[in-house]
Amino acid sequence: MSIFNRRKFLKATGCTMALGSAGLGISQASTENAVDWKVTGNYFESCTCDNVCPCLLLNDPTVGSCTALVGWRIDKGHYGDVSLDGTKVSVWLHAPGNLLNGNWRAALYIDDQANDAQFHALKSLWSGEGGGHLGIIASLISDLISVKKAHITIMDTPERKHLVVQGVGENDISPIKGEDGKDIVLAHTPLAVAPHNPITLHMSKRARYHDNGIDWYESGKAGLSSAFQYGPA
Repeated sequence: MSIFNRRKFLKATGCTMALGSAGLGISQASTENAVDWKVTGNYFESCTCDNVCPCLLLNDPTVGSCTALVGWRIDKGHYGDVSLDGTKVSVWLHAPGNLLNGNWRAALYIDDQANDAQFHALKSLWSGEGGGHLGIIASLISDLISVKKAHITIMDTPERKHLVVQGVGENDISPIKGEDGKDIVLAHTPLAVAPHNPITLHMSKRARYHDNGIDWYESGKAGLSSAFQYGPA
């Protein structure tokens, strides 16, 4: 993986983002060959950190490393003339230290309901080929251990969010209630999976992953959710 430039990352998150070649050996899309794309929807995750996840504030993970299972539900989207409406993506990831230092391991799962064109579009975007914020996330990965189709279901209500990657893992989280029973919401954090969107804090009931020779389970740890809007810039 190329040397990770912390200043560029901070400039990119909200703070704004601009990075060069990705750790997957994929360069950000050039303006000449760029494909027009946009995806919007909701995402959520659970990781090994205690609440509140210190990674959001650019600090080291609670236990020194960070392992997470993340799901994205795309409500509206396209990649060129390929519609991505209603598709889903999940990623298992492990960062060995501060997230800004990169060297993540990751496994990518794409909705088995996606047709071939949708599969290749989603693989391209989540591998960083389209640039934008997804390109930034991909640039932190030095080891993409697998890319697979899987049956992905996502239940997303105000009181519960439940991701299931069939035969692989699941993530089951509920919001932490604050003053007057309202959700606890963070905004303008310098690190975010979906910049410019308020993040609702959750606690995991269950987060597990079993694939690629990895067996991971956590409960009672940090959960996060927000809307997302990704595009090439």
